[in-house]
Amino acid sequence: MTGRDLAIATLLGAEEYGISTAALIVEGCIMMRKCHLNTCPVGIATQDPELRKLFTGDPDHVVNFFTLLVMDFREIMAALGFRTVNEMVGESHVLKMRSDIDHWKINRLDFTPVLHYEKAPGHVGTYKKIDQNHHLEEALDWQLIEAIDQSKSPKDLAFPILNTHRSVGTLLSGHLIRQKKMITQPVKITFTGSAGQSFGAFLAKGLDFHLMGEANDYVGKGLSGGIISIKPNEHSTLTPDEHIIIGNVTLYGATSGEIYVNGQAGERFCVRNSGAEAVVEGIGDHGCEYMTGGLAIILGAVGSNFGAGMSGGTAYVYDEKNNFSENCNMEMIDIDPLKEDDTNLLHAKLNEHIKRTDSPKAIEILNHWDTALKYFKKVMPIELKRVLANQKTSKKVA
Repeated sequence: MTGRDLAIATLLGAEEYGISTAALIVEGCIMMRKCHLNTCPVGIATQDPELRKLFTGDPDHVVNFFTLLVMDFREIMAALGFRTVNEMVGESHVLKMRSDIDHWKINRLDFTPVLHYEKAPGHVGTYKKIDQNHHLEEALDWQLIEAIDQSKSPKDLAFPILNTHRSVGTLLSGHLIRQKKMITQPVKITFTGSAGQSFGAFLAKGLDFHLMGEANDYVGKGLSGGIISIKPNEHSTLTPDEHIIIGNVTLYGATSGEIYVNGQAGERFCVRNSGAEAVVEGIGDHGCEYMTGGLAIILGAVGSNFGAGMSGGTAYVYDEKNNFSENCNMEMIDIDPLKEDDTNLLHAKLNEHIKRTDSPKAIEILNHWDTALKYFKKVMPIELKRVLANQKTSKKVA
């Protein structure tokens, strides 16, 4: 990545640039492509304390890289007669194909359509001139904030919700944190309806969201200590554990908190989860993908490629049909039998699931607990098991 690359991209119409890989290399990345395995040999993409000691990067190296990159870019701009980047965007007429290309794969390519320049009319810009209106003033969160701020000790609130209400809970969480309003008693907010994308995203500790209805993708994205429970509308005649009630990519990048879902979830459930705990009654493909921590309990079928890149955390799957292993990516995980601690944990979490969602599936499992236990499979990353075993050995020696 050089200033010349930025200049060419800008002349072709770019207003943003992806430089993250180059910045990583400046920090010391050697492109081993082991980011998802927790075995980065230069200590960048790893949580292993021994490997992190190998990190030799320096923030000043990155600062220096960007400084030199911009200086190079600025010199090219000056040579072409442009004073600002905005003037330069889309001015492809100053680009010219090299005439010395003789490689047989390239020399017959015709870049005329790419380099074609059409002068834009005066009322049409070649770069961003109008700020996008995100209509944040219409966000449901403002009503939540007002209700909580006006009440001395808010405990139970209720609101209808629509699928146009996105990221509900995010503004509220940020508001409480900026105001340094640490919630000593949980605030439960019940929503009725169909929630839009990112319901409960970045939900802060002390907030307890209960949804009666269904939700779109990214439920609990970046969950940060809050609790989310979702169950079908009280008038629904569907069997919850047989139907999808929330969309894809639940708990993406969540760090803490809990979620209880009386129904199935879509694909990539718990992707990149690093600390949240979840109970759900079935999921689609790529479950627990790149998960690095936390807990996932699936009380039903799972889709293909379960556990791909899973380097941390624990999952329990209720495998009534005994075909779970066929849907697993076994590159980094093991399937183990339950121990007493696992049994106690499952029993407690299922009771909590029933308390929050009235789940018929969880009630049925607990009513036949001794029989149901034989269907549970425990999933743990191989590397995590090795680390825990070494720690246990070290304690015994000490």
